[in-house]
Amino acid sequence: MDSKNVTNNGTQSVQISVRQTNLNHRRGASGFENQIKNNVSKGSFTLRVLPTVKTSSSSDFVNYSDPDIDYLLKKLFNFTNVMFDFGELEKISFELVDKLHKPITKGRYLSGLRYPKIHSNKSWLQFQRNIHQTALYDPMETDIKNLLNDITNQRIVRTKLKSGGTQIKLLISFQNGGSALFKPMRFARDVETIPDHYYFSDYERHHAEIAAFHLDWVMGFYRVPPTAGRTINMTSEILNATERKLKMKFYKSPVGNLCFYGDCKYYCDSEHAICGKPDLIEGSFATFLPSLDEADRVTWLNPWRRSYSKYKKASWETNSDYCEGVKQEAVYKYSRRLLELIDMHIFDFLTGNMDRHHYETYKEFGNNTFYVHYDNGRGFGKTKHDEMSILAPLYQCCQISYETFLKVVKLYIGPQRLSDIMRKSLAKDSLNPILTEPHLFALDRRVIKILKEVSKCIRKGNHIRDVIIHKPY
Repeated sequence: MDSKNVTNNGTQSVQISVRQTNLNHRRGASGFENQIKNNVSKGSFTLRVLPTVKTSSSSDFVNYSDPDIDYLLKKLFNFTNVMFDFGELEKISFELVDKLHKPITKGRYLSGLRYPKIHSNKSWLQFQRNIHQTALYDPMETDIKNLLNDITNQRIVRTKLKSGGTQIKLLISFQNGGSALFKPMRFARDVETIPDHYYFSDYERHHAEIAAFHLDWVMGFYRVPPTAGRTINMTSEILNATERKLKMKFYKSPVGNLCFYGDCKYYCDSEHAICGKPDLIEGSFATFLPSLDEADRVTWLNPWRRSYSKYKKASWETNSDYCEGVKQEAVYKYSRRLLELIDMHIFDFLTGNMDRHHYETYKEFGNNTFYVHYDNGRGFGKTKHDEMSILAPLYQCCQISYETFLKVVKLYIGPQRLSDIMRKSLAKDSLNPILTEPHLFALDRRVIKILKEVSKCIRKGNHIRDVIIHKPY
């Protein structure tokens, strides 16, 4: 059968399924699944054969197809080709997936920054002014590219030790008035999480912060503060530009490298010092958000936070009905907040970050808004292990936003894989390569596992429209 006949037969089959949509919803998912299987066996439906594509950069260690996912996509296509036109999805580039079925809606902007008394074209201020109700930034705005360029190249005029937290961080001020949070390099790219370390005592990785921003960008979440990598001179750009408190923590190592230590909970004493070669060091620079006086943020406990104990589990780890209780909380009951939270955990699953205990929203935007995803340094620590418990909100609630689902499906059917798109995006950073190839291939493997959890939810008897949901705006 040629491709034209496949398309015609598929369209005819979809018309049959669309007429049954309302009836199917009343019957429930299990009845609909049986109907699909019966019609397939009778030859009433022609199921699309989705391609399995391996690119020149594909890994021999990743199985890029899965029969459960293939069956799910065929079933969805026959359910309605309006929502699940995978033939159309296959034709477009990944960057256009967001625009396929969703108008770009920005909503309100932060009033405290939108109409300042003094106009400025500084990139960091433009970024802050353009924060809107549905995203932290718009990738199409030139201010983001200018901001990343400034973070990489602007002269550093002042540094200050950031006290507290779990690991060493510096507050950086640039010549143009912008600021960033600096996390210095501690390990090479291929050093992974120590197996005997708990998630709350894992080291932070500067390259994980950079990679998290690029993943946020390519996935179309737009919630991670713009972050770039940069190599700096510890003598001229830190030691000679800092306060006495930090100067007192500098010393020369036995081999002549310049080192310093900090003031925090873990890994900040002189035995865990940060050392240059001899005084050059690379790190991540995450741009500052507006001050709380200009744009107040609300801090929320993550319902699926971990126990942070070696001896006990969190409630969600022992209660299979945990999500039902979360759904009854007012903040998650009538808005997009639960879908946003599941998006956040999908993002963290892709990076491997188990350390999402809190999240923040902008107070002015109320309940119908995005989450800010900062502090991603504990991601990208394992290449061979996928921490499925990070996806607990997905498989316990059996919900995923339609927009996110389409993106993940597009990454599955190709031709570009997430590893390909990330490799291209990360190449823009001055410290490239940011991720090792095993980390990139782990992203492809995790894409498949996300879709497998969605497939399980529908196979349990949940109706398609109750699992794959449009976010309210």
